[in-house]
Amino acid sequence: MQRVVILGCSGGGKSTLARAMGARLGLPVVHLDALFWRPNWVEPDGPAFRAKVAEAHAGDAWISDGNYAGRTFDLRLPRADTVIFVDQPRRVCMWRIFKRWWTDRGQRRADLAEGCYENLDWEFTKWVWTFEAKHRANILAAAERYGTPIIMLRSDREIAAFVERLSPDPPPQSGGGGPRSGGGGSSPPSSFPASP
Repeated sequence: MQRVVILGCSGGGKSTLARAMGARLGLPVVHLDALFWRPNWVEPDGPAFRAKVAEAHAGDAWISDGNYAGRTFDLRLPRADTVIFVDQPRRVCMWRIFKRWWTDRGQRRADLAEGCYENLDWEFTKWVWTFEAKHRANILAAAERYGTPIIMLRSDREIAAFVERLSPDPPPQSGGGGPRSGGGGSSPPSSFPASP
């Protein structure tokens, strides 16, 4: 597991998972939001963004956090050896974007570009609210076209168990579920707060 693409709804825990995997596996983490946005949430020129994405994913090892399906899948998915879809319920994602806005408003998160401070507007809220109905299936279908098996993680508990099983070395080929199996019984670490 050397080139990982993490997908899913905002607020589901993609960036947190990316950082946890990067620390666990010793791999660099690429946050697409940090490459995309310019200061004050200004959208970039399309070719310039794609050039940044291509450069950030040119190496042999990385964790890639973000969707941007129509803009970047052709640059990332052919090289990925693992795709993870964080499939948290809408109520969890909504709760977290509001909580994040309240606790971090006016600040810049590590996964955002310089000059982009935490805010919450109608377009972003609508994106999260309608993700399951309007965007989830399209993103999954686009990812599936590249043939890399997709690991579905549907709760903080599954995410925590998955991270706990990761090792910098290839997992042993034994009978008891490796990192591609779902579920798990361990409790979520503090980086994956309990859902409301």
